[in-house]
Amino acid sequence: MAKLTINGAPYEASAGMTILDVCQREGIHIPTLCNHPDLKTQGICRVCVVDVKGSKTLQSACGTPVSDGMEILTTTDRIRKARKTIVELLLANHYTDCTVCPKNLNCELQSLANEFGLTDLRWKERRERTLPQDDTSPVFVRDNNKCVLCQRCVRACDELQGVYAVANLYKGDSTIVGSAFNRPISEVVCINCGQCVAHCPTGALYEKYCIEDVWKAIDDPDKIVVIQTAPAIRAALGEAFDYPPGTRVTGKMVSALRTMGFDNVFDTQFAADLTIMEEGFELLGRLKDALADGGKPSLPMMTSCSPGWIKFQEHFFPEYLPNLSTCKSPQQMFGAVVKSFWARKMNLDPADIVCVSVMPCTAKKFEAARPEMGTDGDQDVDFVLTTRELAVMIKQAGIDLRDMADSAFDDPLGESTGAATIFAATGGVMEAALRTAYEVVTGREVPFKDLDITPVRGLDGVKQAGIALTGVKKEWSFLEGVELKVMVAHGTANAKAVMTALRDGKLDVHFIEIMTCPGGCLGGGGQPLPVSPEKRLARARAIYEEDSESVHRKSHRNPSIARIYDEFFGSPNSHLAHELLHTRYTVRGQY
Repeated sequence: MAKLTINGAPYEASAGMTILDVCQREGIHIPTLCNHPDLKTQGICRVCVVDVKGSKTLQSACGTPVSDGMEILTTTDRIRKARKTIVELLLANHYTDCTVCPKNLNCELQSLANEFGLTDLRWKERRERTLPQDDTSPVFVRDNNKCVLCQRCVRACDELQGVYAVANLYKGDSTIVGSAFNRPISEVVCINCGQCVAHCPTGALYEKYCIEDVWKAIDDPDKIVVIQTAPAIRAALGEAFDYPPGTRVTGKMVSALRTMGFDNVFDTQFAADLTIMEEGFELLGRLKDALADGGKPSLPMMTSCSPGWIKFQEHFFPEYLPNLSTCKSPQQMFGAVVKSFWARKMNLDPADIVCVSVMPCTAKKFEAARPEMGTDGDQDVDFVLTTRELAVMIKQAGIDLRDMADSAFDDPLGESTGAATIFAATGGVMEAALRTAYEVVTGREVPFKDLDITPVRGLDGVKQAGIALTGVKKEWSFLEGVELKVMVAHGTANAKAVMTALRDGKLDVHFIEIMTCPGGCLGGGGQPLPVSPEKRLARARAIYEEDSESVHRKSHRNPSIARIYDEFFGSPNSHLAHELLHTRYTVRGQY
């Protein structure tokens, strides 16, 4: 334990802490730009400089480890002038179009300029672009004219995701951050997860909006515009309206969407319950092939709800594509159901239906456009809005979310269970699947208190659990005594380690859930900014609270799910279900 003083006051710090760590713990403000709680400290931008006794030069707080006896000053005339000069230099190399920038009022560089009272600059900002924008990605745009070289996008892509689609290019004052090998984004391995966008402090990266397309559809009297909202939205949307992180605004969101003009407001959670039915029975079928019929099933089976992970696996682990569940994600299942079952039920032509989804994930935009995700050229989902885009639309409509009364989703595609709600968090899909699969096989609830399968919860990068199957029903006798072994990973860097272990023959599991983003969908690249581990935890608490309060907490107990099988699909994994709810994937090259 090191003893030190900061601004004359005594503090203690454990080994490995930096000056910034201690100051943030103690509530001592130090401005930063390159630092982010999700990423390793780099000391790149130097905005966080402090004065350490005995050092001739100012030191970066984020890159300087504490030591015993250290004396630190965080605010002196010298420090303030240095920080102000650094921000001025960043602004001098920054293309300024703040009033129309997608990050306006949410830009960390803008906030620093305001903090240092920069109303008149010694070196004027650039008023024109000198570098071309890269808009070849299907989901986001890179504008290096606004890049401050903080490398947060590089570190997010490398450390969190293990993709390495972003890189530092050139050297010295010619350095820029861009796509690997200096190619357009569309020509490198990018999984469209949007973590680079979520971690960028300026407008150098932003998602492609489809807001105007959705407004146009709403205004078209010949179109029936339906909207579905993912589980993670209800626990995050409120942040854009100054609610504390983790505040559930489900009912207010539904009312706002109706006020905006959507004809029907549905819940993606209905399709999450449908996914569990299809995926759960698919898993049981693969286990039967392995244990009863002596076949060669593709085990372990892997969930397929995360489009960023699907694309990652297509690039880096294509030999395990047969292991992926063939089920479409809840977003895509919902679109398929809307344009088949619901269209028939409402006597509507599917061509007249516009299906919009609100997702926490930029990769969902890519997923909706995949050619596999449609029928006869008509996509299951027409437009995908991020949580941030929905917040913009609500404000454009002149709606104050706080003024909205609570209302419920429309039937029948608005009824869901607590199991569907927890899809938003890492481990949630696995927990929902186990609740149903165990009960189907044994006739009993999972042997965990209050149905909470805690071993698969939490923000550990990789989690494992096992459930012994005993006292099984006669038709499942081949599973008697089997320990169903499962694994959960979130963040593709963690998932990459899991897949490498699988490739090396070091894994013995039956079922793996993988989510692309930190914390699962709650930490998606389209969620409100800024992001932090604390916000993801708050959102997760809200999700699990909703699950615990739900009338039905197991997907197979959703009455509307039972009806759709009775009236339309017949049974899970039926021929019609496979035709509409299942898909295939593509082997892609690495570069």
